[in-house]
Amino acid sequence: MKILLAGILGGVAMFIWTSIAHMFLPFGETGISEIPNESAVLSAMQNNIGDQTGLYIFPGPGVGKNATRQEKNEAMKHMAEKMGTNPSGLLMYHPPGRTLAMGKLLGTEFATELLEAILAVFLLAQTAIASFAGRVGFVLVAGILAAIATNVSYWNWYGFPCAYTASYMSIQIIGFLVVGIVAALVLPKRAPAL
Repeated sequence: MKILLAGILGGVAMFIWTSIAHMFLPFGETGISEIPNESAVLSAMQNNIGDQTGLYIFPGPGVGKNATRQEKNEAMKHMAEKMGTNPSGLLMYHPPGRTLAMGKLLGTEFATELLEAILAVFLLAQTAIASFAGRVGFVLVAGILAAIATNVSYWNWYGFPCAYTASYMSIQIIGFLVVGIVAALVLPKRAPAL
């Protein structure tokens, strides 16, 4: 029961931290810019993509959905040239009509951070770490692992901005640090392992 309590309190603390990071600190908008001449770009996207929600990469390899492995391999040989002479990136596209349900979005974010905290505290409880600093350090390392898991790959493969990557990694790492502090305070004290 103490593990669940520590996880829930840690999840609440993490959610409070991430809310502060996004609403009152610049972490949430670091590395993100608005599109210049947005109305023309949005119009072009709507005219060409229409109602096909999806994650798009550009420039694309130029093969269809049912391309063979050989066709895909051949197209990849020309990707460096295409990227060298064209803009490149990722586009998450939604057609007009998507609603901004802030309550649902915040609820999903809270549930995600709650689950992360409960899992981190559960893993901590499986160890024989007795010291406050050791417990905090264990959860902090779990947070560093979580931050590296996707953020560095997105920076490496898709060219996410360095400032964005560092900012979002910082949000996650500090969030897990907060969970570690809460867990170290709430979980019962143990005798040091021999």
